[in-house]
Amino acid sequence: TAKDDETMRRTVILFPTFQLFLIPVFLIGFSGVLFPGSPSSSDFILPFMILETDLPAVVVGLFCAGALSASMSTGDALLHASASVVVEDGVQQFVDLSERAQRRLMQGIVLLTGAIAYVFAQDPDSSLVLLLASAYGVICQFAPTVIAALYWKRATTKGVIAGLIAGTITAFFFWQNPELKPYEMHEGILGLIVHIPTLVGISLVTSAQEAEHLEKFFD
Repeated sequence: TAKDDETMRRTVILFPTFQLFLIPVFLIGFSGVLFPGSPSSSDFILPFMILETDLPAVVVGLFCAGALSASMSTGDALLHASASVVVEDGVQQFVDLSERAQRRLMQGIVLLTGAIAYVFAQDPDSSLVLLLASAYGVICQFAPTVIAALYWKRATTKGVIAGLIAGTITAFFFWQNPELKPYEMHEGILGLIVHIPTLVGISLVTSAQEAEHLEKFFD
């Protein structure tokens, strides 16, 4: 949310600069490969290097506190954002809920999402890097949806939903069955290969959006 259009535009323009802060993280990760006796899992490269460089205990403590605080703030935002999106952009579009019902449902979704994340965290064989990479395979399925909604007048609701479902299922399938990936392609790319033709095909065989509706988004 934003208080006005100018704030929203400024946020959209400046947000990509956040990626610049990831460059040092990448360099640390790459250097971990050359570090003597580096851990087998990429998740532990930075903590391993901190602990193996004989830094003062205060510095190590600050590092651990910073990591925990960052994870808590990120986790808090993701939990609340996911609950808000599901209720306001999903359920509320089909069922007219009171404010009390919305709040109760959001609270339940927060607990459910947190419980699912806890289950993943308890898996000793899970990797944060692999989980994030796989999650982006599903997240990138929204790209054709956004592009079609903004630039293709012939896109229809049924086509967009069908493409999103097909792409997500495909990405999830290859995530669970990595041995079936052709040419070891990322599951997100495979999902897009199914997603885009499905979106276009279903949109072309279903009724186009009404002209009045299109005028709201296209000049």
